[in-house]
Amino acid sequence: MLDTIIKDTGATPEVFVLCLGVSMLLGAAIAAIHSYKNRSSKNFLMTLILLPAIVQSVIMLVNGNVGTGVAVMGAFSLVRFRSLPGNSREISSIFLAMAVGLATGMGYIMMAAVMTVLVGAVSLAIVAAPFGKAKELERELKITIPENLDYSDIFDDIFGTYSEDAQLMRVKTVNMGSLYELVYHLTLKDKKNEKQMIDDIRTRNGNLEISCGRISEKVESL
Repeated sequence: MLDTIIKDTGATPEVFVLCLGVSMLLGAAIAAIHSYKNRSSKNFLMTLILLPAIVQSVIMLVNGNVGTGVAVMGAFSLVRFRSLPGNSREISSIFLAMAVGLATGMGYIMMAAVMTVLVGAVSLAIVAAPFGKAKELERELKITIPENLDYSDIFDDIFGTYSEDAQLMRVKTVNMGSLYELVYHLTLKDKKNEKQMIDDIRTRNGNLEISCGRISEKVESL
C-alpha cells in the first residue's frame, strides 16, 4: 500500500502526470490547513500549493544522478537568502510541503497522503487547543500619570478591588519627561467591571490617557 509506483524502468509520462496532480492536491490541503485560524497572503498560499509539485518534478528529473542532486540542493539552499523571515508555523508548513514533494517525486503517493493527513490533523488539534493563548481575563493596562505622582503603590487598592493579580511591567517617560507611562499586566476578576476600574483610575491620574486591551501573543520566528 505504501510502496512506490515508479518501477525500475523509471517514471512514465502517465506516472509523472499522476504524481504531479497528487502533489498539487496535497499542496492545496496543506494550504487549507495552514489557513485555519491564521492570516496568510495569497502568494504564500500559492507557494504551499505549488511547492510539492515543484519539488516532485525536480526529484524525478534528478532520478538518481548524484551530481545533479547536489547541484539542485545548492540551488534550493539559496532560496532562503531571497525570502523574508517567517514564523514557526510558516516554516513547518513549508517543510511539510517539501516532504510531500519528495515523497511523490519518489512515487510514494499513499505515504505522502498519509503524512499530510496525520500531520495536518495534529496541527489543527494543536491550533484549536486552548493552551498557549492569553487568558480571557488577562489585560495589558497603560496608564499615563503626572511626573509628581509616586507610582509605586498609587493604584494598588484599585487593582485589589477589580483584579486577581497585577504586575508593573515597565515605566517610561513621555512628553519630554513631564509624564510617566506605566504598563501593567493584570488578570480581571470580572470583565464586566473593566469600565468601572478605568473610571476609578481616571479620577486618580488626572484624567490623562489610559489604554486597556488584550495581551498580544508573541510571534515566534525562525
